[in-house]
Amino acid sequence: MGIQFATDEWIKALRDELNNSPGYKNAAAKWEGDFYFVITAGDAIPEDIYLYMDLWHGECRDAFKVDDPAAKSPEFKLHAPVKTWRGVMEKKIDPIKGIVTKQLKLEGPMMKVMKAPKAAIELVEACTRLNTDWP
Repeated sequence: MGIQFATDEWIKALRDELNNSPGYKNAAAKWEGDFYFVITAGDAIPEDIYLYMDLWHGECRDAFKVDDPAAKSPEFKLHAPVKTWRGVMEKKIDPIKGIVTKQLKLEGPMMKVMKAPKAAIELVEACTRLNTDWP
């Protein structure tokens, strides 16, 4: 049995996976910026879910589910429904192409993300290593 997607347990497991990933550490060595990964309401998700990650120089310093989105002001917010998140994590949707084609809605400096495609790819790789149960 896996870890339920879009939960505090899942985002903490991803934090641990990133922090144990030499590939992520190298690819994101110059990255500075925190995120809300927003799972938008629809299908089995009754309301938007906010997962916070503090990503800094190849390390995930913190990660947790946020009950009040006003509690943090991350540099980036990435919004998508569960179906799209699953597509990204099953490598059916490239994360950068997903942003460009608006399958993933990015709030924040797009150029900064475009300069770090390997970090995004390594983050997705870490997600694929989690045994995820989907809603």
